[in-house]
Amino acid sequence: MKLKIFLPSRILLETEVATVTATGLNGSFGLRPHHIDFVSVLEPGLLAYRSTEGGEEHFIAIDSGVLVKQGDQVRVSVRNAVSDASLEELSAVVEDRFRELDEHERKVQTAVARLEANFMRSFMDL
Repeated sequence: MKLKIFLPSRILLETEVATVTATGLNGSFGLRPHHIDFVSVLEPGLLAYRSTEGGEEHFIAIDSGVLVKQGDQVRVSVRNAVSDASLEELSAVVEDRFRELDEHERKVQTAVARLEANFMRSFMDL
């Protein structure tokens, strides 16, 4: 199978794989070359794949996204992913990076709430 992982700004990974394991909304699942076509919403966590050359297992920490398996193609589209670390380092890297994103998201939500409140006040004044 050919695995492609897409980020909003670039293709993170494009490689031949024997298996793919990920976590969807209904739990973990695995894909092999003759698996039926499949679509799943992915939860943040680890995506594992076994390369066809040497059978070595690799891990990528991913944010939420979508996985589509069609024929021998497995395409994964996620907002964020970390692949340049060992399995031991991934946990710390993911926690730090996703914590930063959560903080940014909270700031955005606070700003939107303020805008809505100001709009409602202005509307009430009319």
